[in-house]
Formats: sequence, C-alpha cells, structure tokens
Amino acid sequence: MKKLIIILYFLFILFLPAVSETEGEMEKLKQEIMTVERQFAGMAGKRGVREAFLFYAAEDAVIMRNNKVYKGKTEIGAYFDSVKYTDIQLNWVPDFIDISSSGDLAYTFGKYTFSARDEAGKRVNSDGVFHTVWKKQADGTWKYVWD
Repeated sequence: MKKLIIILYFLFILFLPAVSETEGEMEKLKQEIMTVERQFAGMAGKRGVREAFLFYAAEDAVIMRNNKVYKGKTEIGAYFDSVKYTDIQLNWVPDFIDISSSGDLAYTFGKYTFSARDEAGKRVNSDGVFHTVWKKQADGTWKYVWD
C-alpha cells in the first residue's frame, strides 16, 4: 500500500505542471477572445456596425436576425445594407467566455445595448443578451462563426 501511495504521489507531482500549463493556456486564450470582443465592439462604434460585423466574420459565418438566418459574408452584408436605421450605437461586453479543450473554438455571452433612429427619426432603444461563437482561423486570428 505504501508503494502505491508513493507512486501516486510521484505521478501527481509529474502531471501537476501539465495541468497548470493547460489552465494557463486556457486563460491566455480567454484573454485573446476578450481582446477580440473589445476590438470588435470598438470598431462597431468607430467605423460602423456593418463594417465591424463583416471584418470579424469568418467566410462561412452565420448570423440570425429577426428569426432569419444569413449565411456567409455576402448575405450578412446584404442584411446590414437592408437595415433602415441610422445613428446606430451598439455596445456589448462579454460576461462569460469559454474555450474548447482543443483551443480552436470559443463562445461568449453577455449583455448588449442598441440605440438607433428609425426612418421617422424616432430613437429606438433595446437591450438584451448576445451569444457569439468564435473559431480560430488558419492564420491564428479569431473570427466569429455564429452571432
């Protein structure tokens, strides 16, 4: 029994750095996603929602708006072209980030606020919860595949 305890102890000591390294890598990836989310939201505020959503979209990205799915950058761009709102302000920050064990997929969710003017010039406001799925691209950047 003593030998078993000693063996288990050494195995624990041997694999402890790997566990810590994995946890450290996951935290690093979560920080990457937080940075990308902040850059995405910043671009939406400075350069416009359409430009930001196209820039951060993977080629095969999908968004759902008004219970309709738009697949790929062409359809996503067409959706934003059809939006009749002006003076759009969209803000969000993730409350939660998780990363797949393979480190190439992540998802976030949190609260967003939206404000714009409709065709009559009336201010429209809404808030809610967003959910985004991110995929690491071949070049190492993160792009969303679902929003």
